[in-house]
Amino acid sequence: MSLLVVGLSHRSAPVSVLERASLAADTQAKLLQDTLAAEPATEAAVLATCNRIELYADVDKFHAGVAELSTLLAQHSGVGLDELTPYLYVHYEDRAVHHLFSVACGLDSMVVGEGQILGQIKDALARGQELHTAGRLLNDLFQQALRVGKRAHSETGIDRAGQSLVTFGLQQLAAGADPGLWARGKRALVIGAGSMSSLAAATLARTGVAEIAVANRTRARADRLVEILRQGDDTTVRARAVEMSAVGDELTRADIVVSCTGSTGLVLTADALADALGATLDAPAETPAVALAPIPAPADVDQHAAWVENGSATSAPQAPAAPAAPRRVTLPAQSTGPVKLALLDLAMPRDIDGAAHRIDGVRLVDIESLADASADAPMAADVDQVRTIVADEVAAFGAAQRAAHVAPTVVALRTMAADVVAGEIARLDGRLPDLDEKQRAEITQTVRRVVDKLLHAPTVRVKQLASEPGGAGYADALRELFDLDPQTVAAVSRADLNDPNRGRS
Repeated sequence: MSLLVVGLSHRSAPVSVLERASLAADTQAKLLQDTLAAEPATEAAVLATCNRIELYADVDKFHAGVAELSTLLAQHSGVGLDELTPYLYVHYEDRAVHHLFSVACGLDSMVVGEGQILGQIKDALARGQELHTAGRLLNDLFQQALRVGKRAHSETGIDRAGQSLVTFGLQQLAAGADPGLWARGKRALVIGAGSMSSLAAATLARTGVAEIAVANRTRARADRLVEILRQGDDTTVRARAVEMSAVGDELTRADIVVSCTGSTGLVLTADALADALGATLDAPAETPAVALAPIPAPADVDQHAAWVENGSATSAPQAPAAPAAPRRVTLPAQSTGPVKLALLDLAMPRDIDGAAHRIDGVRLVDIESLADASADAPMAADVDQVRTIVADEVAAFGAAQRAAHVAPTVVALRTMAADVVAGEIARLDGRLPDLDEKQRAEITQTVRRVVDKLLHAPTVRVKQLASEPGGAGYADALRELFDLDPQTVAAVSRADLNDPNRGRS
């Protein structure tokens, strides 16, 4: 296994860089194809969310792989390599597995313990499978990451360690008030009908808003989301779909707006918001500090922005940070009067013009302010449990991969032995043509038993040894000792990879 991940996230890069580096769906597909075309990579998958962009690959050369993947990320994101490099982190082999499993469990999320990342990992795997860029290693890795994430949520209280990004955003909009009481009876406008927007709409419905209007460029998706909201057992919300062209009119009715689209430009400009409110856009003012409620987050994330500690590339480990004192987070200046319109921008790049905070009666919370609010949050007790699960699962995954690496060699050895037996029986038939079927069957069975007994101990032992750290070389030794044809071993590997039932869960 030569797994490599190169990426950046809200922990390693400022939101402004993440925003510029965001990848549209078609760009992600091109990135995957170009990664496979690059010499060091044989498999590739990309995990792109609103606060992380990570490129996973199976590479045969570490340094060449890092250079190639970093260059490809820069080319497809449109951010220059020199500018992007300081914000990139690199993980290799077991460290890369540990990283993805931690991501799947929500340990690396902006809001620790959130479960939406599992859907995003599932989407990344599906994209790699659809484009045929995810092979045996990445299929196994992402499938196992999904299982580890589900295990963490079912066996621990990691869900209590944090809330969904939507819930946390609504808490910030409520500015210290109970979000349920604050939102009850209000009218909401949700722009977008993707996974994050759907989560926002469902959360608003449960919170108690009276009405939700859903606007989306594809009307059918907005209609589908509205139908889901209407069928909810735990809400009585009035839901309706509207055209994107009607957003301006809906702004005049809404109390809360949540936007999360895939647009590369602004969906709501400050001027459009000012017009909807009949307000004016004030001149820029000095930005005060606004207190935001902290949320639980991992305390020890030194694996981020770290180079691999395996001898190929190293970095001095970061000393654990001392517990941070409560702080006041700098947010755009908000009006001191009553809030007429509360805006929650969950998109990356942003949907809502940051200048909206200069409109009297508007309160804006976006990804950047949410990242600031969670940066120094304390670690929840359940995080330790999840870290133990991740460590155990990483060890088990590594052992399974190392054992799988030797399996094609064992199969090829047994196939060669079977061919030898078949050849000798055919030779015996030529020398003793008078053997009856019963005699011939008994001799054949005896020879097979002898060969199986001779091969049993070494093949079982080599599988055990191969599952241990550093055991990958035993497959090479087996091939060398028995003079196995490398092409035969490769053919076994390809047959296993093309098995349609492989990786089903």
